[in-house]
Amino acid sequence: MSLTEEQIQTLGEKIIEKLKTIYDPEIPVDIYELGLIYDVQISTDGRAEILMTLTSPNCPVAETLPVEVEEKVNTVEGINETKVKITFEPSWDKDLMSDEARFELGLL
Repeated sequence: MSLTEEQIQTLGEKIIEKLKTIYDPEIPVDIYELGLIYDVQISTDGRAEILMTLTSPNCPVAETLPVEVEEKVNTVEGINETKVKITFEPSWDKDLMSDEARFELGLL
């Protein structure tokens, strides 16, 4: 089965909803609003590829957070497989946070 552009867009929205349920354990804000998610790609055969970063290369959840992302995104109906790629280019900084995250952390 090949997904339509509309179905891919809907899946993307569902993936973002799912990503907003995953929190950085050191910062009380979800990883999407923190700006840790750089890109979400969905193929027409239901495979998701997520490009993300961590707040630092020495992040204590460097081993577990990508696994949690894969597991949660795989629960989205219509997604057959998820691969998470970690990058540190560009490196994460506070400018990547959404206004919602900045407000939550008292930075606005």
